[in-house]
Amino acid sequence: MNARVKWVENVMFVAESATGHGIVIDGAPESGGNNMGMRPMELVALGVGACSSYDVVTILKKARQDITSCEAEVISRRVDGTPAVFESIHLHFNVAGNNLSEKQVERAIALSADKYCSASIMLKKAGVKVSHDFEIV
Repeated sequence: MNARVKWVENVMFVAESATGHGIVIDGAPESGGNNMGMRPMELVALGVGACSSYDVVTILKKARQDITSCEAEVISRRVDGTPAVFESIHLHFNVAGNNLSEKQVERAIALSADKYCSASIMLKKAGVKVSHDFEIV
């Protein structure tokens, strides 16, 4: 997997993936930025949420669950120091559908956490406490 990050000005960058998708990354004004894009660590946390959400939706669809919505709230905490790495990331899933099985939703989240979500598994191996819970709405 390759990507490119190009400096624009101050602390603003444009990142482009090998698939041709781009995103603006910028800092807060107090850090010399213009607040025109996400921060790098926000992208890491969102990557975990997106990776796990992808797994959950895919697993539930394969289990023939009539899922209509899946939203993951990502709550992350960073250490107070330098480097300000994550100490914890919690994913709270709100899953909606018709006649969803609570057991199937729980299983999908567990499979993502323990087997499929490369992003969260990688961070767990680096010492980040990654946790999950859910509600069916």
